[in-house]
Amino acid sequence: MALPIDRPQKIVCVGLNYRDHAEEQGTELPAAPLLFAKWPNTLIGAGEPIVIPPVTNQVDYEAELGVVIGERVRGASIETALEAVAGYLCLNDVSARDLQFSDRQWVRGKSLDTFCPVGPQVVSAVDVPGPESLRIRALVNGDVLQDSNTSNMIFSVAEIVAHVSQAITLVPGDLIATGTPAGVGAFRDPPIWLEPGDEVTIEIEGIGALTNPVRSGE
Repeated sequence: MALPIDRPQKIVCVGLNYRDHAEEQGTELPAAPLLFAKWPNTLIGAGEPIVIPPVTNQVDYEAELGVVIGERVRGASIETALEAVAGYLCLNDVSARDLQFSDRQWVRGKSLDTFCPVGPQVVSAVDVPGPESLRIRALVNGDVLQDSNTSNMIFSVAEIVAHVSQAITLVPGDLIATGTPAGVGAFRDPPIWLEPGDEVTIEIEGIGALTNPVRSGE
């Protein structure tokens, strides 16, 4: 399926933005949003395969609420930040944990080709009046592995947009990944890694369900 968005100039991501996810790692809650980047080469649409290359064998899923920016914004306040949001979609912040943890920074492990499925469509912000209270789940082969609510976010969508825009001008089409809740594969005992033949679904209340198969690549 074609991408539901134009390729953004920027994909801005937030780490450790759910209380339950920080708790499962035994990590203190951050005092401000922790930002990192994924690159547009990662983007695929619903139904397209997540391709695992030989460089990694510890590939993880992350259910996230994606935020699509609709207007240029710089220095927004928390009170006005949502005015810049065009809509929302499901996002899977697929992560090569072995690369992420060995690099001791996140960009390479987060930016492999096909590692940011988005979709299945953009839901207008007008139709999502409460992005801070949506059920969010990740299923692998039908098994529910993440089941939380955006109310568990440490920083709300408005707070994230405002924080980012204090330093970085956001432009129409930019995409923000707002963080993932507890239940990712890396912190399970034993860990659960995506394998060729798996199917991953990200579900967000009022947004839809994004499903992608997993296959191996060269």
